[in-house]
Amino acid sequence: MRRRWSFYMDILPVIVIIGNECIVMGLLTLFKAATLEGMNNHVFVAYAYAVCTFVLLPVTLFTRRSRVVLTPLSFSIICKSLLLGAIGSASQILDYIGVNYSSPTLSSAIGNLVPAFTFILAVTFRMEKLAIKSRSSNAKVMGSIISIAGAFVLTFYKGQSILNSSSLHQPIKFFKSVDSSWAIAGILLIVDKFLVSLWYILQVHILKEFPDELSLVLLYSISATIISTFVALLSVPNASAWKIRLNLSLICIVSTVSYTTNYCNYLAKI
Repeated sequence: MRRRWSFYMDILPVIVIIGNECIVMGLLTLFKAATLEGMNNHVFVAYAYAVCTFVLLPVTLFTRRSRVVLTPLSFSIICKSLLLGAIGSASQILDYIGVNYSSPTLSSAIGNLVPAFTFILAVTFRMEKLAIKSRSSNAKVMGSIISIAGAFVLTFYKGQSILNSSSLHQPIKFFKSVDSSWAIAGILLIVDKFLVSLWYILQVHILKEFPDELSLVLLYSISATIISTFVALLSVPNASAWKIRLNLSLICIVSTVSYTTNYCNYLAKI
């Protein structure tokens, strides 16, 4: 019985990670389908953050009232939360623009850069020590190099169609994308994943000073809502683009917000 329980506990994190990746891929695919029907990515990001803030606000206020000891909110934390919101919203915008130019598959593949970039930034900011004689450090370095190299190959070489028989007689040209939009998307997604890693590092730094996860998530969501709405208003002044109808656009927004809020609440409880 104990062995069976131990086996379940060992395999559970793998199942959760795979499930999370499947959900993210499903949301990106849904977003791609919604944009093909005319939804603007800037408007989508603004609406998603706004609805997420609307959902998190009462939850955070209720939990803070029920606490005996509250973490004080300083001006420094507010400024850092604004920076966190700027990085997060910029990352989201770049991610969805990249998916628009390419496909959810490329975004998911380049997502493997996040651990590599996070490790490099953690070493740079002295959050993690790099021991040359340590197997763990060497494995992280090798993994980072392989991830970065693989991302650049995916960016500059889209590949030829498998079902096209004429492509078998053509020479393979590495680092030459079939479609220039694919390379542009790859570069945008690489920058996006770097911002995600920077977002993680800054979040860890803030939580050391302000160990209130749910309140920090709310502050981040408010900051990202303000910034993404401002960017969307400048980019999409047409009022008709802001109309959300009962179609894939609404389903995409509700699905993304549901996943984000549940994920944030789960992280806040850890």
